[in-house]
Amino acid sequence: MELIRGLHNLLPRHRGCVATIGNFDGVHLGHQAVLGQLAEKAAELGLPTTVVTFEPQPLEYFTGDQAPSRLTRLREKLLALRRFSVVRVLCLRFDRRFAALSADEFIQKILIDGLDVRYLVVGDDFRFGRDRAGTFATLETAGERYGFQVAHMHTFLVDGERVSSTRVREALVAGDMLGAERLLGRDYRMSGRVVHGAKLGRQLGFPTANIFLHRRVSPIQGIFVVEVFGLEREPIQGVASLGTRPTVDGTRPLLEVFMFDFDQDIYGRHLQVSFLHKLRDEERFDSLVILTAKIAEDVQRTKDYFRTINVTRP
Repeated sequence: MELIRGLHNLLPRHRGCVATIGNFDGVHLGHQAVLGQLAEKAAELGLPTTVVTFEPQPLEYFTGDQAPSRLTRLREKLLALRRFSVVRVLCLRFDRRFAALSADEFIQKILIDGLDVRYLVVGDDFRFGRDRAGTFATLETAGERYGFQVAHMHTFLVDGERVSSTRVREALVAGDMLGAERLLGRDYRMSGRVVHGAKLGRQLGFPTANIFLHRRVSPIQGIFVVEVFGLEREPIQGVASLGTRPTVDGTRPLLEVFMFDFDQDIYGRHLQVSFLHKLRDEERFDSLVILTAKIAEDVQRTKDYFRTINVTRP
């Protein structure tokens, strides 16, 4: 899969494609249905698939810290998109200049001059261009003029309700990891590079791999049963804490993972962490002794969880 950063990096060979436009935050089952729809048309027309997305996401640009927590960073999104026959991702920087494009300029610069789109899939409620003036009808009119087809996204339902990034986020905030999994079609994951920390976990007898989240707000916090991917032996079972570590007066959100039966130097390695089950919320304890005892309890509960899962698996 090829990542194209910005219109200025589009080449003549990128012209002529089937495309879809959106944030694709989480790459959930609804997104996956769209990608499947796109792949079918790509095979029919003999054209590559292109996903057009934005960094930052438009709502992040307009509302800053008030924007909803992001389910996936760009790297995580790209890892997920690779699984669904996406040939190219065009990532456009959403800034003041981009936000000022009119709907007609958006169509001309991106869809016509940039990509020469032959088939476009978007939602009925898709809005674009300055003041969100562009609509599905605007695209249909442009398609008739320039010779490309515009199609509706197929609605994907779970339990009779439309799957959306908002719905996934609500499940995660509630600690309903199984509910989030049903909407995503996979376990919820975060990824990042292992960095040096204060080594407090090692002092307490529970050495952790520390991963900075590089996101404004995390959709989850607390203590979780996890599996770790990205190392020679995978998955590795473990327990993770995601939060600000109030017992030691931490302020910056950090993901700390204690992996069972593992003791290797992995600083600088890029890991993917799957969150399987929430054990509890993050708490502030009066002493490190109490914290250590609680961590030991979390470890035992996590091992019991995996033992139960192994017993119930066919």
